[in-house]
Amino acid sequence: MKINTSHPMTKPAKPDGEAGFSLLELMVVVVIMSILALVVMPRIIDRPDQARVARVQSDLAVLSGAVKLYKLDNFRYPSTEQGLLALREAPTIAPVPQNYASNGYIDRLPQDPWGNPYQYLQPGIHGEFDIFTLGADGVSGGDGVDADIGSWSE
Repeated sequence: MKINTSHPMTKPAKPDGEAGFSLLELMVVVVIMSILALVVMPRIIDRPDQARVARVQSDLAVLSGAVKLYKLDNFRYPSTEQGLLALREAPTIAPVPQNYASNGYIDRLPQDPWGNPYQYLQPGIHGEFDIFTLGADGVSGGDGVDADIGSWSE
């Protein structure tokens, strides 16, 4: 039998030569994590704006497709006065469509990511029709998230 002669107040060594991290090693890890956070955080923070733009582009594609289906059935696009509502409900103002689909052309009219309705012009400035959002500020023009995004820029 072996007798333990070590002092009772000392910690026994870890088996297999394991040792803890030194203060220097921990500081190096903290510095590396800080640098990574500084590089990655701006990219993560910018994602909501990119997601909103992607949603606008998706909405514009759906709305444009519905407007084109309306034209296939009725031989003309909805007028500016009829607006995008003509895709959900049969218009009652001229020109009244003769072959309107019984369920309409879209289940619901989406709003842009900033809570505003999409705008519609027919004839459009950029094509046969324009569908667009005025951006985050709700005012024509602007830069960045305030920029207008339309069916012409898909």
